Amino acid sequence: MEKKKLLIVDDQVGIRILLLEVFATEGYDTFQAANGKAALEIVRSHRPDLVLLDMKIPGMDGLEILKQIKEYDRNIKVIMMTAYGELDMIKEATDLGALMHFTKPFDIDEMRLAVNMQMGGDAASRFATGS
Repeated sequence: MEKKKLLIVDDQVGIRILLLEVFATEGYDTFQAANGKAALEIVRSHRPDLVLLDMKIPGMDGLEILKQIKEYDRNIKVIMMTAYGELDMIKEATDLGALMHFTKPFDIDEMRLAVNMQMGGDAASRFATGS
């Protein structure tokens, strides 16, 4: 079975490295981008199953990146990462199709759980039906 693909978009290299290490050990094929242009190139070339997307990125903000990801493929799941106090942007992100958000500094175990839940949705629903 093909590995699920995860794209991490954040301009802070420390956060990208942390998330890459965590999710590579979870068995995902992980990609990273420091800006919107690179993120959208990866979306087009690798079609990730899930994107962890920072709200504030120099050049093209997270909302614009989210819009373009959803225009490209509405089935790509997106979880936003935000700094404290961006509630207005969180609502807009949800309206645009983001599944949820994590406020920095986030609990890495909560994020791992949320990502695993979203990535394993198909398998989890198969097991839930029983036989």
